[in-house]
Amino acid sequence: MTASPHAVHLAQLNVATLLHPFDDPRVEPFVDLLDPVNAAADGAPGFVWRLVEEGAADATGLRPAGEDVIVNLSVWEDQEALWDFAYRSGHLEVMRRRREWFARHVEAHLVLWWVPAGHLPTVDEALERLADLRAHGPSPRAFTFASSYTAAEAVRHLQDAPPADTAAEPSHAPRQPASP
Repeated sequence: MTASPHAVHLAQLNVATLLHPFDDPRVEPFVDLLDPVNAAADGAPGFVWRLVEEGAADATGLRPAGEDVIVNLSVWEDQEALWDFAYRSGHLEVMRRRREWFARHVEAHLVLWWVPAGHLPTVDEALERLADLRAHGPSPRAFTFASSYTAAEAVRHLQDAPPADTAAEPSHAPRQPASP
């Protein structure tokens, strides 16, 4: 995990529904891009941590949101660092091709929230934040790039945000990536 002078970090969860099984040749171009995109994220300014399945290089084998849904969970020093990686790097070209591999979103698929520096969110925590966003819309507790809140707003209003009703899910502990 990268050290940071910030007292809080920004967590993000992104879910995507596959159009075809992960081992289908039509998904292969996406699979081929995983290592370079993850390496770029790992080296991006402001990157702190990303979820990695035990014994794997990424989290694509974890399916906590459904067998055809992949998850990406990461932590960044701030919103600008995440934005820069997502929209001002080679990652943007991969996002432009997402319709080749993933279904169109009919509900929120990305959620952002502030966490204390050093906290690594669990998959259950992340899915609960996404459920909160879907049920109640953006709030200091669960928001998007388009409807964001500052860390100060999140601290001030956190107790006012209603928690989402979530079904019991098996717990998936976050894993740190292996050091190069």
